[in-house]
Amino acid sequence: MLFILLFHDHQDKLAIRQQHMAAHLDWLSQHQQQIRVAGSLRTEPEQAPLGACWIVEADSKSAVSALIATDPFWQHGLRASVEILHWSKAFPDQYIPV
Repeated sequence: MLFILLFHDHQDKLAIRQQHMAAHLDWLSQHQQQIRVAGSLRTEPEQAPLGACWIVEADSKSAVSALIATDPFWQHGLRASVEILHWSKAFPDQYIPV
């Protein structure tokens, strides 16, 4: 199953992002079989991230929650919340490289 994850970050904890960015990127790399697309969200390119959006492939919503719990950003308190949504692709056979 595919899931869309929308993360909202604590805006007063941006130092956590900087401090743990390398560990977070390493963690993402280790889980790229499940985390198909990941990136930060900003209102303008030069502004600090407000959160992130991921596309994750997993067997269940609980598996997604378990995966998130091991992310350094989650473990160190950068994330204020996450919304985990089931995603049904309109064109399931279409592959779009990102």
